[in-house]
Amino acid sequence: MAPLQAAAQDAAAPGLSVELNATQAVEQGCQLSFLIRNSHDTDIDSAVFETVLLDKGGQVDRLTLFDFGQLPAGRPRVRQFVVPGTQCDGLGQILINGASRCEAGGAASSLCIDGLMLNSRTDVEVIG
Repeated sequence: MAPLQAAAQDAAAPGLSVELNATQAVEQGCQLSFLIRNSHDTDIDSAVFETVLLDKGGQVDRLTLFDFGQLPAGRPRVRQFVVPGTQCDGLGQILINGASRCEAGGAASSLCIDGLMLNSRTDVEVIG
Protein backbone atom coordinates (compact mmCIF):
# COMPACT_ATOMS: atom_id res chain seq x y z
CA MET A 1 0.00 0.00 0.00
CA ALA A 2 2.87 2.42 0.73
CA PRO A 3 4.10 2.42 -2.91
CA LEU A 4 0.61 3.37 -4.09
CA GLN A 5 0.43 6.25 -1.60
CA ALA A 6 3.86 7.49 -2.66
CA ALA A 7 2.86 7.34 -6.32
CA ALA A 8 -0.30 9.32 -5.61
CA GLN A 9 1.68 11.98 -3.74
CA ASP A 10 4.22 12.20 -6.58
CA ALA A 11 1.39 12.66 -9.08
CA ALA A 12 -0.05 15.61 -7.14
CA ALA A 13 0.80 18.86 -8.87
CA PRO A 14 2.58 21.49 -6.78
CA GLY A 15 0.48 24.45 -5.76
CA LEU A 16 -0.88 26.59 -2.99
CA SER A 17 -3.91 25.39 -1.04
CA VAL A 18 -5.98 28.06 0.73
CA GLU A 19 -8.76 26.73 2.94
CA LEU A 20 -11.23 28.80 4.92
CA ASN A 21 -11.08 26.64 8.01
CA ALA A 22 -13.30 28.57 10.44
CA THR A 23 -15.30 31.73 10.97
CA GLN A 24 -15.96 33.20 14.38
CA ALA A 25 -17.94 36.21 15.53
CA VAL A 26 -15.74 38.49 17.63
CA GLU A 27 -16.43 41.85 19.22
CA GLN A 28 -14.82 43.73 16.33
CA GLY A 29 -16.54 41.78 13.53
CA CYS A 30 -15.88 38.44 11.88
CA GLN A 31 -12.66 36.49 12.34
CA LEU A 32 -11.67 34.32 9.38
CA SER A 33 -9.18 31.49 9.94
CA PHE A 34 -7.34 30.14 6.89
CA LEU A 35 -5.21 27.00 6.64
CA ILE A 36 -2.59 27.39 3.90
CA ARG A 37 -0.37 24.67 2.45
CA ASN A 38 2.48 25.49 0.09
CA SER A 39 3.28 22.31 -1.86
CA HIS A 40 5.71 24.08 -4.20
CA ASP A 41 9.42 23.23 -3.84
CA THR A 42 10.12 26.88 -3.01
CA ASP A 43 9.28 29.00 0.02
CA ILE A 44 6.99 31.93 -0.65
CA ASP A 45 8.47 35.02 1.00
CA SER A 46 5.33 37.15 0.77
CA ALA A 47 1.76 36.41 -0.31
CA VAL A 48 -0.90 39.13 -0.37
CA PHE A 49 -4.26 38.35 -1.97
CA GLU A 50 -6.88 40.79 -3.21
CA THR A 51 -10.03 39.45 -1.60
CA VAL A 52 -13.68 40.32 -2.18
CA LEU A 53 -16.25 39.55 0.51
CA LEU A 54 -19.75 38.89 -0.81
CA ASP A 55 -22.89 38.74 1.30
CA LYS A 56 -25.39 35.90 1.11
CA GLY A 57 -27.25 37.76 -1.63
CA GLY A 58 -24.12 37.89 -3.79
CA GLN A 59 -23.51 41.61 -3.33
CA VAL A 60 -20.02 42.93 -2.73
CA ASP A 61 -19.56 43.83 0.93
CA ARG A 62 -15.95 44.97 0.56
CA LEU A 63 -12.70 44.60 -1.27
CA THR A 64 -9.65 44.09 0.93
CA LEU A 65 -6.12 42.71 1.01
CA PHE A 66 -5.22 39.66 3.11
CA ASP A 67 -1.50 39.43 3.87
CA PHE A 68 -0.66 35.76 4.38
CA GLY A 69 3.02 36.59 4.90
CA GLN A 70 5.68 33.92 4.53
CA LEU A 71 4.55 30.46 3.44
CA PRO A 72 7.33 27.88 3.76
CA ALA A 73 7.33 24.94 1.35
CA GLY A 74 5.90 21.75 2.82
CA ARG A 75 4.73 23.35 6.08
CA PRO A 76 1.11 24.29 6.79
CA ARG A 77 0.34 27.72 8.22
CA VAL A 78 -2.77 29.24 9.81
CA ARG A 79 -3.54 32.92 9.27
CA GLN A 80 -6.39 34.82 10.90
CA PHE A 81 -8.00 38.06 9.81
CA VAL A 82 -10.67 40.10 11.59
CA VAL A 83 -13.04 41.88 9.21
CA PRO A 84 -14.39 44.84 11.19
CA GLY A 85 -18.11 45.57 11.13
CA THR A 86 -18.95 42.32 9.32
CA GLN A 87 -21.22 39.61 10.66
CA CYS A 88 -19.95 36.10 9.90
CA ASP A 89 -23.48 34.79 9.34
CA GLY A 90 -23.98 37.42 6.64
CA LEU A 91 -21.05 36.22 4.51
CA GLY A 92 -21.91 34.06 1.51
CA GLN A 93 -18.69 33.90 -0.52
CA ILE A 94 -15.08 34.98 -0.45
CA LEU A 95 -13.59 35.66 -3.87
CA ILE A 96 -9.81 35.46 -4.19
CA ASN A 97 -9.44 38.03 -6.97
CA GLY A 98 -5.73 37.38 -7.46
CA ALA A 99 -2.36 37.97 -5.89
CA SER A 100 -1.65 41.61 -5.16
CA ARG A 101 1.91 40.69 -4.21
CA CYS A 102 3.75 37.41 -4.45
CA GLU A 103 7.48 37.08 -3.84
CA ALA A 104 9.77 34.08 -3.71
CA GLY A 105 13.55 34.04 -3.69
CA GLY A 106 13.58 37.83 -3.29
CA ALA A 107 11.74 38.49 -6.57
CA ALA A 108 8.19 38.71 -7.91
CA SER A 109 6.73 35.26 -8.48
CA SER A 110 3.66 33.50 -9.84
CA LEU A 111 3.77 30.76 -7.17
CA CYS A 112 0.78 32.27 -5.34
CA ILE A 113 -1.51 31.65 -8.30
CA ASP A 114 0.17 28.66 -9.99
CA GLY A 115 -1.88 25.66 -8.93
CA LEU A 116 -4.04 27.70 -6.52
CA MET A 117 -6.59 25.42 -4.84
CA LEU A 118 -9.44 26.95 -2.84
CA ASN A 119 -11.61 25.18 -0.30
CA SER A 120 -13.88 25.90 2.66
CA ARG A 121 -14.83 23.91 5.74
CA THR A 122 -17.50 26.47 6.56
CA ASP A 123 -20.79 27.48 4.94
CA VAL A 124 -18.93 30.42 3.34
CA GLU A 125 -17.81 29.38 -0.14
CA VAL A 126 -14.31 30.35 -1.30
CA ILE A 127 -14.04 30.95 -5.03
CA GLY A 128 -11.42 32.31 -7.42
